[in-house]
This record gives sequence, C-alpha cells and structure tokens, in this order.
Amino acid sequence: MIQEEKDRLDRLAAIIAKGLEPYPTTAHRSETIGAFKEGFDQHESVQDEVTLVGRLRLFRKHGGLTFAQLQDESGMVQIAFKRDEMGEDAYNELHAIVDVADFIEVTGKAFVTKKGENTLGASSYRVITKTTLPLPEKWHGISDKETRFRKRYLDLIMNDDVKDRMVARSKIITAIRALLDGKGFLEVETPTLQPIYGGGFARPFVTHHNALDADFFLRISDEMYLKRLLVGGFEKVYEITKVFRNEGIDRDHNPEFTMFEAQIAYENYLYGMDIFEEIFEYAALQSSGSTQVQHEDVTIELQRPWKRMRLIDAVQEIGGLEASIWDDFASAKSALEKLLPEKARAELPRIQSAGELMAFAFEELVEEKLVQPTIIYDYPVEVSPLAKKSAADPRFTERFEAFALGSEIGNNYSELNNPVELEKRFIHEKDKEKAGFDEAHQTDYAYLDAIKHGMPPACGLGIGVDRMVMLLTGASNIKEVILFPTLRPEGRDE
Repeated sequence: MIQEEKDRLDRLAAIIAKGLEPYPTTAHRSETIGAFKEGFDQHESVQDEVTLVGRLRLFRKHGGLTFAQLQDESGMVQIAFKRDEMGEDAYNELHAIVDVADFIEVTGKAFVTKKGENTLGASSYRVITKTTLPLPEKWHGISDKETRFRKRYLDLIMNDDVKDRMVARSKIITAIRALLDGKGFLEVETPTLQPIYGGGFARPFVTHHNALDADFFLRISDEMYLKRLLVGGFEKVYEITKVFRNEGIDRDHNPEFTMFEAQIAYENYLYGMDIFEEIFEYAALQSSGSTQVQHEDVTIELQRPWKRMRLIDAVQEIGGLEASIWDDFASAKSALEKLLPEKARAELPRIQSAGELMAFAFEELVEEKLVQPTIIYDYPVEVSPLAKKSAADPRFTERFEAFALGSEIGNNYSELNNPVELEKRFIHEKDKEKAGFDEAHQTDYAYLDAIKHGMPPACGLGIGVDRMVMLLTGASNIKEVILFPTLRPEGRDE
C-alpha cells in the first residue's frame, strides 16, 4: 500500500469519526455544471443558491482562500472556498478531509473573480465519495498505452480526447439507427451462441453448453440468422451487435468487436453501395458536423459518391497484374510470385484456383494503397460462397467491399438465394477445409433448409463498427475506439 493511500484512508476514518457518511446513496444537484456555466449571468444577477456535484480536479489553498476545479460529465467550473465566509473550523476541516479526485456536493452563489473568471463561491459542501487512491499526476497524465487500456477509467478522466472519441462513437451508432429506422428498417436480435458458425471467414471461439451437452460457437457473424428472417417475411432488418473471432490482435483487429449487419429484400448490391456510402456520410455529419476527417497528414473525404472499381481492374491498375493472366492459373501464380515479398509467397501453395489467387493478389498488392474511401466490387466466386454470381461475368459475384486508409470497412453482396447452387458452394468450402484452409465457411444445413422454402432476392450489408469509428474520428488503432479492448490477463500484485 502506498503512503498516499494510507493518508487518504486516515482522512476517510476522520470523516466517519465525525459522524458523516462518506458514501451517501444519493446527491443533491440543482443543475449540471454545463447548465450553470451557460446560465451564469442570470445566476450572478439574482444571486440565487446553486448546488453542483462532481469530481475535484484541482484543490489549491492560498491562505484563507482555496480554489478548486469541479468536474461533471458536462464540464468543469471553478469553486472558491473562503475562510471568512465558511468560518475557521469549517475551513480547516475542509483541508483535513478533502482530497483531489473526491466527489463533492457544493452549494453557493455565482460571482466573477478579479481575474474575470466565472466562479461558484461555496457556502457549504459535502463529501459524497471519498477516494482512497490518487489520480495520475496532472501534468503527465497517462501516456503508457498498456496502462491506458487496462485502466480506461483513468484514461477517460485524464485525457479529454479519449472521452470525446467515445462520445463520437455513441453518436455514430445512434446515427446508423436513426438513418435506417427512418427508411423503415426493423432492428432485431439474433443468437450469440450458434451451433454452426457462419457468415464470414474466421476461427470461432468454442464453448460447451452443460445442460444440452453440446458445443456451441460464439458468433463470428449474425448474417445467417438475419437471412432466415427474410424467409419469414421481414423485408428490411438490421442488427448492431458483438461478434467474436478467435484470431490475432493488431491495429485493425480485436477478438471481440461490434458489427452492423443488414438484409434488404428485393434489392441487389448496387443499392447496397449507395446506402453504404449514405450511412458513412450521414454518421460523419451527425457525429462531427463534417464529412472530412483528418488522419495525421491525410484528409479523408466521406462525401458521396466514392470511387468504385472492379476488383480485377484494381489488381491491374494498382497491383500491376494484367487482367488477361487470370485465364491460366499456373502463369498467374508465377507472375504474382515475382511481385510478392517472401513471407507472402509462403501462402501460395495452399491456393488452388485463379479466383483465390486474384483475391490474394488484391490483399497483398492493392488493399493498403486504398487511402480514400473506395468501393471494390465483383469478387471471384471462389472467395464469395454466399454471394450471387454476376450476370455479366460468371467468374465473379455481385459482392463489394469498402476500404479506406488501407483497411476494409465493410463486406456486402447480393445474397445467393438458390439452394442448389449454395449447396455446391458449401461442398467447395468443405474441400478447402480438408486442404488446410482453417477459415473455410461451414456447411449450415439448417440455413439451407430455410432458403429451400424461398428467400427473396436480397442485398446484405456488413460494417465493422469499430473500424468505422476509427475512420470517422481519426483514430489509428482499434483499441482507441473500444472502451475496454481485449488484453492479455494480468495478475494483480497484492
């Protein structure tokens, strides 16, 4: 136990010895600090008493006058405690029991100091939460990332930009809901525990249900259940939910993340492209008032329309591989191998088709170069088991992904609703799994049975909300936009 904690515990004991309650069940507040500051002139003119509550962020004694900074969620204000007005005993007691970081309730009247600062002159106060550990030192705050993420509560207190980013996250999610609700979408809930995981390429987390004596998976996506709702008669549904993927952690990936998924009956991926762009533009405007976001020295423009490119064209124009090479698998593999770094070349032996090779070429040679918001469409059939084939070119599907700052921000397509064709795709995915592709899509017979009863033509949308928030707030790491990111467990020193 540090000395500071011992001292604060002594002050806590002193409060209790005086017959005071340092942790009352409620506090009395006439208005927020933000409202007090906004209506300050009126309070000063009528000299009414105001009661504010919050956390002490500064507590500095100057003889018979003590200045403090009191903070609640709405803002911070200066408090003045005057010995002449409070009395000698009350003033001394204040300094005997109160520490920076304590939550207090203060009653007083508004006045302006000689330096022109709007202030609440305290006539009385009450400790409503006594802290036993100090905050980090004000001028240094918290800069260590590991500490910031493990003790996010301190990060929020000490770093205003962190709190602002989390507020923006909430506004972004609210904006998604507002836009879709206004278009007649229905928000729904689907299972987190699934007997078959599907809707994406990812390793799942596995858990065992004791009562059913069966293994279940934490969902990697909710897509397969949303499409069952289209079979059941709903036409526009969406869900914003947590999904879980048992994979690595880096600047773009957290094992537990937030996904937006939607299914829209009687529309295809062209409609999906339009509404995808609209969601980002609307959320940017609602959260910050602008469609432009600064990421270090790059200004991202989210205003519609975005640049759109076919995947095969992007690989040619940006990656440097002619579209004609994909007709011969061996030649294409040889051409790609010459352009890849050594680490990426090690993946080539497991790739068994031209479509998979083309998608791999895009990932390695193109993706990181897509800085401004860009829609890449018409993905190969081999890497799009749930998407409908393109009528113009059966090698490809009506699938698009959106990218910005070199990262994917959404996966979307015209849904494959032909059960005969889907069963063939599932068989192909099973073959990929046998060949060592760990992230092959699982065969979901219950879903197959559902669409045999008829699913209307539909467009599916998927947006990684955390990456969306990164893009819209200028964050460079996914941990910066998740309140409590996944970290390696840490033992506590007693």
